Amino acid sequence: MKIYNTLTQKLEEIKPRKDNKINMFVCGPTVYDHAHIGHARTYVFFDMLVKYLQYKKYKVFFLMNITDIDDKLIARAKQTETTEKELADIHIKSFFEDMKELHVKVTKYAKATDFIPQIIKQVKILLEKGYAYETPNGIYYDITKFEDYGNLSKQPLNELKVHRIEPDLTKRNIADFSLWKRQKPGEPAWQSPFGKGRPGWHIEDTAIAMHYFGEQYDLHGGGIDLMFPHHEAEIAQAEAITGKKPYVKYWIHPTHLIVEGRKMSKSLGNFITIKKALEEFPAEALRIMFIQTHYKKELNYSKETIETTRAAYERLKSFQERLNEIDSRKYDKGLKIIIGKEKKKILTALDNNFDTPKAFTILMTLIKRINGMIEKNKIGKKNTIEITKFLNEINTFFNILPEEKKAKITKEIKELVKEREKARKKKDFAKADSIRDKLKEKGILMEDTPKGSKIRAL
Repeated sequence: MKIYNTLTQKLEEIKPRKDNKINMFVCGPTVYDHAHIGHARTYVFFDMLVKYLQYKKYKVFFLMNITDIDDKLIARAKQTETTEKELADIHIKSFFEDMKELHVKVTKYAKATDFIPQIIKQVKILLEKGYAYETPNGIYYDITKFEDYGNLSKQPLNELKVHRIEPDLTKRNIADFSLWKRQKPGEPAWQSPFGKGRPGWHIEDTAIAMHYFGEQYDLHGGGIDLMFPHHEAEIAQAEAITGKKPYVKYWIHPTHLIVEGRKMSKSLGNFITIKKALEEFPAEALRIMFIQTHYKKELNYSKETIETTRAAYERLKSFQERLNEIDSRKYDKGLKIIIGKEKKKILTALDNNFDTPKAFTILMTLIKRINGMIEKNKIGKKNTIEITKFLNEINTFFNILPEEKKAKITKEIKELVKEREKARKKKDFAKADSIRDKLKEKGILMEDTPKGSKIRAL
């Protein structure tokens, strides 16, 4: 499988550092607020990538940090008159709920505040090696001491963009970044050899990743906005500490999600949380939305995107329902061969920089073709078993098949169904419709088919 490596700016075949084991770190959320759909796009992408690599028999350890101490979190805690820990705990719980709903599976979550000793140890090493210096405000990394700084984002030192760079007149260089922040009144702090304080943002990730993966590992991911300075800083810290290059072999950065053509922002009124999006769509439909745009392209969350997503989801749902209704003994021998060929095309697309839009188009074209065969009564039960096996296989990494709800049939439901059948036989359609409405209120949908009435959960 080939993936675009930001570090080399090339498509490269994924070759693990050791056997078939892949260690992957993805930057998690800063938990001062509920996660939004931009987070969802990023984490669903990496979830699918991990599951696809597992499908290809790689053993993947998926590690994600949780930033539970940060300037934004401290500021929000003051605004809401709560403690930083209470605020973080609320949003960590919320984030875990979101990830579960979206079917995102992470091997290990790691909170920054659980790794203070490892962070302090790394800061000490950087000071001892001359990569860091003290100021009245804390410890800073001197970027001029690391000659490769800017290599990931391809920015020369003298042209570095002032982006997420902390202003501090005590710094040697404008782009130097914080490793340890001295405590200000009312702020949470930990004891350290360089005074009471708290970690800088970037050092949290290297401390966590190196704790689990050692000095070098396979794959690091995060949104494209983290490339500079966050990921740049991680490389500078880790390689200065160990003297080994590259710190990470492959760097992967999905592109932004925007809303109706504009950057998502609370001030613009277009900030959409994952929870809000899940009120609009089932999780499987949201995953379809992310699949339909390549991860290296900007995704516009718009009315058009929403309609396209709904249509694709409903086609999948309808197709599954049609398959369940087939009980014919007919068998089309050629269908298994067709499925095999199309599956190969899907895997080829995914092996080429995880081209999910192409893979999804192939899948939906195949479904359209099979629908045509169903209409012509060409396939039977044995064919549906083969089709379902194929769909389930693809679903192991896409997780897009609508989950079929099972109807809970109580004694009351059975009586209503019988009563409705009697009304239909007597051609009392007004009564039959009234009973169907009652059943709907109880979460049961009655569908009239040529083979009789069928019930299913709403």
